[in-house]
Amino acid sequence: MKYGIVAFPSKKLQDLANGYRKRYDPHYSLITPHMTLKDPFEANDKEIEEVAKALKEITIKNSPFELNATKVSTFAPTTNTIYFKVTPNDELLELHKDLNSNFYEAESNYAFAPHITIAQNLTSGEHDDIISQLKMVGVDHSELIDRIHLLYQLEDGSWTVYETFRLDQES
Repeated sequence: MKYGIVAFPSKKLQDLANGYRKRYDPHYSLITPHMTLKDPFEANDKEIEEVAKALKEITIKNSPFELNATKVSTFAPTTNTIYFKVTPNDELLELHKDLNSNFYEAESNYAFAPHITIAQNLTSGEHDDIISQLKMVGVDHSELIDRIHLLYQLEDGSWTVYETFRLDQES
């Protein structure tokens, strides 16, 4: 089964992202707006129990972090993906490092660029038409993230929560 680790922003930021995603993201119905902390990986039932135990240890030693969505940006020309850029901070970078080095599966093939996707799989023409408009509207949102989520993918391609972990909580 395929799993991933994400942070979900508040309903306020999700609603803002979904306003764009309804029109520009074909994955809109498959997953709630999120920030990916670990790329999807495969695990069986026994392995995922070990992952969950390790995640509990990681979240105990990592603090909640400030999520600051500061602007609209794009991965073009690599991909025509548009996103809310999340400014990295020490707590977020430390958590990402713990989830991606000496943890289940290999490190990501990409440099960590924290973001919340609002548009993807656009043609070059669509991308060029909307990116400057979205940049002008922009985003300016801050909130504290105190939990992360281990997700799994269902047969229809949608994602759902397997388990939630509070940061910096011994419980």
